[in-house]
Amino acid sequence: MGKVPYTKPSCTVEEHLELLVKRGLGVSSPAIVIHFLKFVGYYRLSGYALPFQVKEEILSASKHTFKPGITFEMILDLYVFDRELRLIVMDAVERIEIAVRACISNTMCQLYGPHWFMDKTRFHPRFHYDEFITELEKELKLDEHGELPTTKDVFLRHYYEKYNHPKYPPCWMVSEILTIGKWSILYKNIRPTQDQAAIADHFHLHYKIFASWLHSITYIRNLCAHHSRIWNRWFAIPPRIMDAYKEHMEPNHTFYAQASMLHILLRTIAPESHWPKRLHALMEKHPTIPIASMGFKENWHTDSFWV
Repeated sequence: MGKVPYTKPSCTVEEHLELLVKRGLGVSSPAIVIHFLKFVGYYRLSGYALPFQVKEEILSASKHTFKPGITFEMILDLYVFDRELRLIVMDAVERIEIAVRACISNTMCQLYGPHWFMDKTRFHPRFHYDEFITELEKELKLDEHGELPTTKDVFLRHYYEKYNHPKYPPCWMVSEILTIGKWSILYKNIRPTQDQAAIADHFHLHYKIFASWLHSITYIRNLCAHHSRIWNRWFAIPPRIMDAYKEHMEPNHTFYAQASMLHILLRTIAPESHWPKRLHALMEKHPTIPIASMGFKENWHTDSFWV
């Protein structure tokens, strides 16, 4: 079938409510539904409605009809669960991101000095080093003379007001302004591999595993930061499976595999963390969520891996 022009008209929240009722959704309070259609949006909520709708064999024939007994509250519960799940994931990612910054900075600074990243030979030839420096200067927000940063970050202004060389602050300052995505790319391109291994050793991981996991963490972090659905997503950038944890990481495209990866890292970074308990508490708070769609087995939390 060839492409056709998009001709669907925009609808009011009242018209969207009428459409949902027409498709068989149970609505006990139209005012509540209208409130969420207004402040969350029909399109965003429709993504959480899909598991509750009749599956059509032919996509073009889909009428988005709801299964018998489905109510708006059930859709809203799934939406709220996914929102709270993102918050829990971001809590784990924050700890991991800070630990990654510290371990890369500490290791490389001890080996090559505080401005090691200014030496192009520390990176693989495939690395777009000049692009990295350009991006770094943008993050530093240097003025038109390349002397003082326009940022209000006190630590950066202090460096440029007191020192005239080197051009960039030491790594431990730079680490505060680079994203986990930038660190993931930097780490992947550090050479020799012995330096990568020295960093990965802090996390008890092989350097290739660590590089893969940093990429996956960047991906899930960006999904959460942009408020994307994660509860039953097929993760397009899955973590490389570690043999010791194959049981918990295969298949690695599920949320369960992502959660296992975060848990493995947190056990080293924050052994006092109760992250698995918080994850389980969230699922108990929303008992109707089909956790199998996320890759979790029944009573998963009783496995010694999670205890």
